[in-house]
Amino acid sequence: MSNKYQCYKGTEDRFGAKLHNWQWVEEQIRQTCRDFGFSEIKTPTFEYTEVFKRGVGDTTDIVQKEMFSFEDRGGRSLTLKPELTAGVARAYVQHGMRQMPMPVKLFYIEPCFRAERPQSGRDIEFFQFGVEHIGSASPFADAEVISVAWELLQRLGVKDVKLHINSIGCPDCRERYNEALKLFISSNFEKLCPTCKERFGRNALRVLDCKNPSCAEIISGAPLISKSLDEECTGHFNSVKSALNALGIPFTHDERLVRGLDYYTKTVFEFIPEGASSQGTIAGGGRYDNLIESFGGEPTCAIGFGMGIGRLVAILEKQNLIPGYNPGTDIFVGSYCPEQAAAAAALTYELRKLGVSAECDAMGRSLKAQMKYADKLNVRYSVIIGEDEIRSGKVKIKNMSTGEQTEAALNAQDIKKLMPDIDTGRCETAGK
Repeated sequence: MSNKYQCYKGTEDRFGAKLHNWQWVEEQIRQTCRDFGFSEIKTPTFEYTEVFKRGVGDTTDIVQKEMFSFEDRGGRSLTLKPELTAGVARAYVQHGMRQMPMPVKLFYIEPCFRAERPQSGRDIEFFQFGVEHIGSASPFADAEVISVAWELLQRLGVKDVKLHINSIGCPDCRERYNEALKLFISSNFEKLCPTCKERFGRNALRVLDCKNPSCAEIISGAPLISKSLDEECTGHFNSVKSALNALGIPFTHDERLVRGLDYYTKTVFEFIPEGASSQGTIAGGGRYDNLIESFGGEPTCAIGFGMGIGRLVAILEKQNLIPGYNPGTDIFVGSYCPEQAAAAAALTYELRKLGVSAECDAMGRSLKAQMKYADKLNVRYSVIIGEDEIRSGKVKIKNMSTGEQTEAALNAQDIKKLMPDIDTGRCETAGK
């Protein structure tokens, strides 16, 4: 049956197995970040538009084409966050985090919004995991941040992913390279695709991102940015490579790699599935040593990365790396007739208070229909309450897999003891 009320294209509802897969991945992310000493931060869903113009950069496609902006009642421009680093940098300055022990290590799992044409791996509303390591200029900070993404992918078992790294230098290095790149490309300007012609005047480095075959052919002979790096930037990048080698993290030095946001400096990196284009990039990030200062903070070095959770989940599902969805209930409490339904509901509630996943009938079904419902819930155990059970104060617990029945007192504590294989770690009352 068709229904005109559907979620907006580029967004989706998640429930059942789909939601289970997302939540499982988020649990692995949070555990990995805790192991690396990162604490979670949540920033508002929208910011003043200037936060992204100043942070992401006026020359980027995000600011030029992809932001959802609107005015509040006072006429101030607000924007649904299209990325998360700028908001974290704003929060770092606003809340005086520079007084905290350095480095400040933060991670997030948050929704973002971009006005893009919905396609595989690119939604209008998407969820991003990322980390920000703020306060250190050391190349070992670069290696630590990269190692978070690497370790997470290893724990998840993701196959055939390669780390690509490069250095785009400091602003002075990049200005020199921009001039060299413009000089090289200008003779082929008319051969560029319309998007690159537009990008060329704003930020020539963005042309290197283009996957159009004609543009790719032109830039294949472009000068390398490494030739424009000064001694300090070259030394930093060499130290990053040495640190990654010390950690045993394999990488490819990709001299054509640039990142599409204006705030990046020095180290940039991406995790790319083997044989895939940049559209398939799992994670990407880099240094942004000037971003904090642009929000009014003290000069502060920082590095981070972002990882699309939807894309990551899709890869894990394709490679069969997520544990099966089994929402089975621990126990079903049945009743012979409506007169015993109250006793069944009371016992169910007492079991739930003990951390046992318990269900009973709420539809006025017959006992036979109740047990069919219990089968659909994939319950592990069942008990049935009738007049005899209430009078004697005893019930029989049935193991639904083996059919074995065991007698227990009609109270939640005794019934729980006879279900040793259930997991009651979900709910523990404070103070107990």
